Parts: sequence; structure tokens; C-alpha cells
Amino acid sequence: MSRPDPEMTSNPPTTLFQKIWDAHTVTPETVERPAVLYVDLHLIHEVTSPQAFAALAQRGLEVRRPERVLATMDHSTPTTAPLADGSWPGIDPQAGRQLATLEANCRAHGIELFDGRSQDRGIVHVVGPELGATWPGATVVCGDSHTSTHGAFGALAFGIGTSEVAHVLATQCLLQRRARSMSVELVGTPPADVSAKDLILAVLGTIGVDGGTGHVIEYRGAAVEALGMEGRMTLCNMSIEGGARAGLVAPDDTTFAWLEGRPKAPQGKAWERALDAWRELRTDAGAAFDKRVQVDVAGLAPQITFGTHPGMVMPITGVVPDVPGEARELEYMGLAPGEPLQGRPIDVVFVGSCTNGRLDDLRAAAAVLRGRKVSPKVRTLVVPGSHAVRRAAEAEGLDEVFRAAGAEWREPGCSMCIAMNGDFVAAGRYAVSTSNRNFRGRQGAGSRTFLASPATAAASAITGEVTDPRGFLTEATIHA
Repeated sequence: MSRPDPEMTSNPPTTLFQKIWDAHTVTPETVERPAVLYVDLHLIHEVTSPQAFAALAQRGLEVRRPERVLATMDHSTPTTAPLADGSWPGIDPQAGRQLATLEANCRAHGIELFDGRSQDRGIVHVVGPELGATWPGATVVCGDSHTSTHGAFGALAFGIGTSEVAHVLATQCLLQRRARSMSVELVGTPPADVSAKDLILAVLGTIGVDGGTGHVIEYRGAAVEALGMEGRMTLCNMSIEGGARAGLVAPDDTTFAWLEGRPKAPQGKAWERALDAWRELRTDAGAAFDKRVQVDVAGLAPQITFGTHPGMVMPITGVVPDVPGEARELEYMGLAPGEPLQGRPIDVVFVGSCTNGRLDDLRAAAAVLRGRKVSPKVRTLVVPGSHAVRRAAEAEGLDEVFRAAGAEWREPGCSMCIAMNGDFVAAGRYAVSTSNRNFRGRQGAGSRTFLASPATAAASAITGEVTDPRGFLTEATIHA
């Protein structure tokens, strides 16, 4: 029998996820052991890194590739202005120790740190992309579950545990079992007044909080391609809320235009070489996914959560559904099946987080708030995701819009998303939040959270109750 002509054979069609995985596999996976996967970018912050650095010190190990590590202070930092020395007055002692430990570890190992004095500081999943450190086709890890945000650039990005943080610091590699692949295709054209946050909440309402378990999701379809990078980051950010290991969007001209010229993006001839490689990063026609889901987004209404996880979601025009097995969660939220959320009084509005703390998100909130006042019954916090976002917003006068409306214009940080930095919702109080999690106590012990888009949050701040934002939107409103 003659051998096949190599020129007449070709590799089988491959998904984007598989291409990135194969390109970074140092040692292939076997039945007995996981694969060894090379890591291009390791992001760290003050909460999950101290134990990892301590583990290195105990074993006398150095950070193998400090130039591949970026550090920022975000989770524990107050959203009030720091002092000239970069410290925060009145900071919680434990938070202060976390920040001091991060600074000492980065200094000892030669790691670039965006500290309280840095004008590049911000939430880890905001500063990485805006500096151009997140590249298509890269592997990105961080000791934070919302690392999936970076998948918006066509990167394989996922959260890791503290022991894995230590492993990556020491070896620049990670032991991993390959996930399965999942296609989530958004079908149809969503209304112009529906945001990326509404799209991902609709996806979670379709697949549930475990529908993506064990999978890497690739978001596909014309509705995804029409999103700007900020919207794609929102989409990928909440992949973990559906149980997925990561989320991806194939890079395209929108991606490349957003990255070009950023400080840590390739420059000059290196940029041209990178573009040539990045343009190949797409799922091949005919490639097989392990799981496929379609979500019809034509005619989609703004979405809002009603329970204690992001899969408990409904159209803002609907009524609370009777979900089997979730009676205790509705009781915690003070809700009953069959009642509308619209018109329910609220106490707090939070615009910010790694989900919705970027410039387009603030533009969307400002478009609703411009020329209006927030209800005196509602505390409204607007927290930019980074200093760069804050500067850009102030250059456009958005801060003046927020202040004139009666909202608080804060310093960058995770803020009320995680309630470990002085910003929290009191027990029994209701918040409309643009963050990513509405678990019991996530925004403060006993707090009750409705997740929604920046536009919905802003509209609710004005009326003092859960409100459909479409009555406040105009053609000038930015699609966040």
C-alpha cells in the first residue's frame, strides 16, 4: 500500500481553544497526569498572592519569569483617595497587611506593581487589557475567578487557586486537564437598547450556573462580533458564573484596533508579525464542539437577576418565576413568585467592577443620569475600574454628570462588588449592582443584590426603585 502524499493531507478542523491549548502544551496530558501548560501572563493581587509567595520562600525558590508577572492592588483598597505615600487612612488592618505584603513581595522579586501611588492602578482585569498586556492567543492566569475577562481578546484565560499561583510563580507553567469545548451562539440582532450585560445574563438564564461546567465557552455570532471590546469583556467576564473554565471571543479587527499602540502591546515590526499570527486565531470551519447552545437575542429585553445566583435571571418586564428548589433563596430576597420586580424600592446602586467598570459602562450610566437627579433615598456609587478609566471619564466630563446627579464619584477599586474594602450594602437592604455575583452576603452580610446593566442601575437610582431603563434611553446612549 502506498503512503498518502503529505501535500494531499491536512489537519482536521480545530477550535480556537484547541489551537491555543496545543500551542502552549509543554508536556501532553495522559491518563495518569495532567498536561503541563506554559503561561504567558500571570496577574496577581493582594488577596491570593501572600500564601503563594510564602510557599516559595519556604522552599527557597525564586520567581522564574518576573517579567511575565503584573501585580496590582484592587480587592482590599478603599475607594477613597490615598495619601501622598500611597497608603489609605483608616484602612482595615488586615487589608493594610495584605497590601504591604504584596508590595514587599513584588519588590523582593522584581515584579512590576501598580500600588497606591501608581496612576496605572486599578482592578486587575481592567488594567491588564487597557495596558495592552493581554494578547490574542496567549494564556493568562490569575488567582481570581473572573480572569475569564481576558478571553475577550482571544486569550485562554482562567482563574487559579493559591497553590497554583505559587506553581506558576516558580515555574511559569501549570498542571491542567484539558477542558471540553462549548459554542454559545447568539442568534439574531439584539435591540440597540440592550447591553452586553443583558446578553450575558440571558445566556446564564439559558444555560444555568452549571451549564458550562468543565468547558471553555467560545461566544459566536453576529451579535458578539458587533460588540466593542468593553462589551466582549463583560461577556467573557461572567463565563465563570455559568460554571465554565473560561470564555473566548475570536480576535478580529475590533480587537487589533483596540490593542494597537497600548504600552505593553507589540510595537513596530513586532506588531506586524503579531497581527499575522493573530489573524489565524479562529475556529476552523467544520470544527466540532463538545457542546453547542444557541440563545435567541432578537427582541431581548433588559435583564435583571431576582435570586442569589446569576442564573436566577428574568426580563425586567417580567414577574418572579416559581423556580423549583429555590424557595429559600426567594425568601432570602424577600420575593414571591408572580410578583414584578419593577417598582420594588431599592437602597443602593453600584456602577463599577471588573464586569462594568470601563469607560463605555460609565458612558452608558451617564447617558441616563445626565440632567437628572438620583433619588434621595438611594446611595449611588460610581467606581471606575482603573485610574486610566477615571482620567478618560473626567476628560469627557462624566464625573460632573455623576456629581450633578447626586452620585458619589469614587477612586478605582473592586469596591462594593466584594465588600471587603469599606464599601458594602447593609443587611436587609436592596442594591442594583453592575457587578457579577449576587450570592448571599456578597455585597455585605445579609445584603440583597439585583444584577443588571449600567443603564438599568442608573435608571433605578433616579426612581429609587427597580426600573426599566428604556424610558430614559436615547439614540445617543452608548451601547455598553
